[in-house]
This record gives sequence, C-alpha cells and structure tokens, in this order.
Amino acid sequence: MKIRTTILLVLSVIMLSNTSFAQETSVKGNSQIVKGTSLVLPQIQVIPIKDTNTERNYELYIELPEGYSENTNKTYPVIYYTDAMWHLEMLSACQEFILEDIILVGISWQKDIDEDLKNEVGAHVSRFRDYSISKHSNPEIQKKYQPGQANNHLDFIRNDVINYVDNTYRTDTNSRTYFGYSLSGEFGAYILLSQPDTFNNYIIGSPTVKGELDNLSELNLKFGPYEASNSNSSLKANVFISHGSLEKEAAESIEAFVKLLKDRRDGGLAVLKEVIDGNHSTAFPMTTVRSVAWLSSLMSPVSSANYDVSFWDVPHLNNAFVTTTPEDRKDGIAVDTLAVDSKDQNAILKLSQDIFDDKYGNYDALLISHKNKLVYESYYKKGRIDLPHGQASAVKGYTSLALGRAIQLGYLTMEDLNKPLIHFLKNMNSEKFTKGAEKITLHKALTMHGGLTIDNEKWKEVENDSIKLKGQGLVQTLLEYSKPITDESQVYLYGNFNPMLVMTVIDAVVPGTAEDFIKNELLDKLGITNYKWAKHASGLPQAGWRASIMSRDMIKLGHLVQNKGKLNGKQFISAAYLEKATSGIVRPAIDWMPKNYLYGYFWYYTPVKVGNKSYDATLAWGGGGQRVMVVEELDLTIVINGYDREDDKIMTPIFETVIPAFTDKQPIVSKSK
Repeated sequence: MKIRTTILLVLSVIMLSNTSFAQETSVKGNSQIVKGTSLVLPQIQVIPIKDTNTERNYELYIELPEGYSENTNKTYPVIYYTDAMWHLEMLSACQEFILEDIILVGISWQKDIDEDLKNEVGAHVSRFRDYSISKHSNPEIQKKYQPGQANNHLDFIRNDVINYVDNTYRTDTNSRTYFGYSLSGEFGAYILLSQPDTFNNYIIGSPTVKGELDNLSELNLKFGPYEASNSNSSLKANVFISHGSLEKEAAESIEAFVKLLKDRRDGGLAVLKEVIDGNHSTAFPMTTVRSVAWLSSLMSPVSSANYDVSFWDVPHLNNAFVTTTPEDRKDGIAVDTLAVDSKDQNAILKLSQDIFDDKYGNYDALLISHKNKLVYESYYKKGRIDLPHGQASAVKGYTSLALGRAIQLGYLTMEDLNKPLIHFLKNMNSEKFTKGAEKITLHKALTMHGGLTIDNEKWKEVENDSIKLKGQGLVQTLLEYSKPITDESQVYLYGNFNPMLVMTVIDAVVPGTAEDFIKNELLDKLGITNYKWAKHASGLPQAGWRASIMSRDMIKLGHLVQNKGKLNGKQFISAAYLEKATSGIVRPAIDWMPKNYLYGYFWYYTPVKVGNKSYDATLAWGGGGQRVMVVEELDLTIVINGYDREDDKIMTPIFETVIPAFTDKQPIVSKSK
C-alpha cells in the first residue's frame, strides 16, 4: 500500500484545473485549432447493462484497483456512484491517492433516452427521473420528465447492477458504499430510509432534500423506531452528510434530515455531518476527498490521525478486525501468538464473528493477554486500535488502583482504610455534618457501604453548583444533605457518591491534585497518554464513570492486577491493598447481579467453573460492557469494550470459550472471603 495524503490529492486537482485553464486560453489564442481525439482511460471498463424491469439501457464504468489480477484470494470493497460522468474523475483520483484497494462502479445516465429530451436538457436528463423521490405538481412537467421514479432506479441497482458486479468481480459484500451529490444525494437519502441494506455506507453530499423532508420522515416511520433488543430495527449504516458553507438555503433542510437520523438514537447508525467551504458547486471536490478519507477510516482498525469526532459519530467497521498475532506497536505491550489448540482457537475466532454479527449485543473489542503478552486482538463496530473507548463504571476500578498507588507511595496506609473519611479532610465545617458522619470510612466507601441517604430532588438543586461543591465542598454538602448515618443505612448502595468520597481523599492526601497524581503517578508511568478523563462539578476527576481509554491500555491496567501490583518487576500498587481490593468482601445487593459475584474495592470477584475446577477471576466492570478481567492463576487478562444496554450475554462465551482455552488440570482453591 502506497502512502498518500489528502493534501497531495487536493494539490493535484488544483494543478490539473490550472493546467486545463492555461491550455484552453492558449488554444483560443491560436489562429489554427488542431482537432484532437478523445482520451480513453485504459483502467476503466465500460460495461453496457439493461434495467430488466424497464428495458432502459445504461453503462457501468468499472475501475479495478491496482494488483486486482495478482491478488486472486482477496475481496474488495465497492463504491457505487451515480452521475458517473460528473463524478468519475474525482473518485478515480481518490482511489489513486486515498483508498487504493477498492473497486469503483459508476452508473451512467440512461443511454437510450429520448433524443428530443437529450437535445433540450442534456445527456443527464434521466437523472431528474431516476434520482427524484416525488412526482412533480405540474402535470406537463410530470408527463415530459417523469420525475419520482427513485424506487424503480433503486430496483435496477439492487437487482441488476449489484448482482452483476458481485457475480463478476471479487467483491466484499460487507462493504458496499453509495456516493451521491446534489440530486443523486437525495437519491442516497431515499435508499437509506427505504432499503438501507442496499449499502453499508452512504456518502450524501449537498442533497436536495428541501421539498422531501415529509417523504423522508414517512419512510423513517414506515421503517420503524430503533429498539436495542432488535438488531433488525437498525438502519445499520455509516452515513457521511455534507453541504457547502455558502448553501444557506439548503443547509436548514439538510440539518433537519441529519436530525431525523440522529433522533432515531439508532445504535447501528453512525452519522457524521461536515460543512465544506464553498457553494453547491465548489464544495464538491473537497466533499469527495473528505468523504473518501472518512470511508477509509471504517475499513481500517487504525483511525486516521486527522479523524477526530465524538465516539457516537465514529463509523462502524464494515468487517471485524481479528488477529492471533498482534502487532508490536511500541506502546509498552509485549506481543506473541495465540498458542492454544486448534479447536479452542477456532472457537475463539467464531466468537469474534458472532460478536461482529450482533449475537451478543454491541461490542467493539475483545483482547486477550496470556503470560503478560497480547496474543489476541479484535475490533468490531466502533472499536479502533488507537481510539479511546468510553468507560462507564469500569472507571471505579481505575480509581481504586489510584488509591492503591497512593498507599504504595506512603500517602496513606492500610490502617487508614478503617479511619473515618473526614479524618483526612481538614477544610470542612464538622458542626454542619449529619449525625454519624464519622461512621464513613474509606473501607465503607470502597465497598459501597458509605450510608449516605440524600433526597434526589434536593440534590438536583446543587449537583451542578461548581462553587458550592468545589473540592472538599462536595463532601461537606453530602454530609449536610444526608440523613443520619447509621448501621442500618450503611448497606450496599451502588452509585457514584461513594467513589467521589474516595477521590476527595486522594486529592487531600497526595501532593498537588488528584488529577495530576492520576496522570503523573499512574497513567504516565504505564505509558497511557491517549485518554480522556472528565471532571466532576467539584473540579475533581470523575471517580465512577465518564473516562475514555484505549483497549490496549486497559490491558496494562489488567497486567498490574495480574502481577500483584508490580510494574517492570517493582512494586507499583500496594500488594496488600490489591489483594483486598480484588477479593470478594461483600455481596452486591442488586437484583440483576449474578449470585456468584462478590465485591471488593470497586473490583468484582467471581469464581469461574471449568469442569470440576474453579478459577478466581476479578474484574473492573462498566455498564454497557467495558471490562478488565484477570484470572491470575492462568496468567490471563481479558479486555472487552462495548456499549450494550441489553442482556449481558457476552460473559457466557468468555466463561465457556475463552477462559477454558487457557486452563490446565490443576485444581484451584477459591480465595473468596
């Protein structure tokens, strides 16, 4: 694969445009004009094709990638584009410079169109019929141009064009893309909401949807709302939508179309909207370049360095990326080859395909490390090797490790875990505390037994008050608003108040701030630099959720637990603290929690049965499916990332397929307390 850049492509287009202009000026200045011949592009095959329903004749302009004939075992993604004669040159250039391993299929206008219409309007006259959704209100115009036949043209593309291409060339049927601009962009919007499975990816540039919003809304209603438990309710598409910055009149309707898509809250639909400098015409070249660069990002497990959007706008990978020999990316993680027997390896590979096929919900990554070496790496949907993945309550586990680091460095002791939490917080007014405030210890907070009881409506009045809650003001307010802390109130209650109590103590005892400490003493030393960690209204780092971290970096955190707190052979996290944090101290009082799960210090413990043996597993667990799971006896760390909100199905194959692949026959004694 040659290394190309978007800048080079744009410069090439500009140079070609300037050259053409110079040649045209020069010819007009000559007294004698020499008649030339048409340029034939040897890499493009022109294939006649007939619409079997309407008997209309078209042509396909097919451009195969370099090396197609040599790589006989390789399948290729396909970009289908309408308005072929207008779009061919730009897309051909993009194939050369940005996305080389792709087949281009241009679909012409009708070739045997009525000659009078062709002479009156041009060779493109059939586009007004084929790409438009609605009939015209003027009967004469309707009779003459017959607009509103997008449904017929879509049938032609589905039944004739795609079938021909798939039967003739080695195509990747999981990676079909539609490219349309202006009226053919409107056609793309119609395809997306009427038969979305036609393509996996849609590039819709400056679509003429102003008069079609009602029709598009009706198509959306007809398709039905998205339901997380029903994958068939998803449009299952990646969509790039753009318009020119000077298209003021069109922008409002395009924004409304984008809103229509995003209001679906469709877990399988990724929509990215970009505003391109220029008007309807001049925005086209850069729209092509930007959209193809976007397209390349969903065909690779490595995101583009220039591709920075919110997680929810990240397009889904068209195919799962799976490797049993992970690449050494010089990121501090040793790599090796998955060394299990063939039956187990095939079972794990099948699991990856099942994850990609939505059998277990919305999951983006599965990584396996054995003996401190990454041996299996796979990404699906929004997962990327170098893209931080949102973390929910798994952040609680990371906060626990930060506390263990503070103990290792001597800022706290193991005995401090049983001291009143307010002992460490000197900047508060104890006279305003609720009765029993001294009952809250670090141990109680870490096991979700703090005992705070706060009226939700009352808390809403101050939960975003950054002045009142600043720093230790958060704990001051909590201890003022809570009902008395009693033995009866100190029961397991899952939530983010307890983690923030712990974070406030960390901030109080370490030099500098908790934010600096987590960065400098935990993440930096692990080589974790590409992450996001949100702040609470108090100004402290969030302790229980709202961070993003790369899957490979989650492996590093798992290795700390697997190695009893050691990093590069030296004690990094207090071993005594970690032993307690990852053991089963209390039973979570949550109805949906599996009965064999116990809770330590923001880490879960569960025994895993393989045959007649039991293996101790501990995990940081975030809602939606982010997990760092460690089976110390097997030298095994497993990372899962996802955003699944339905039944927690993924752990069944982890317990029944992944972990057993690494087991031996030695019985293991559970360490549950």
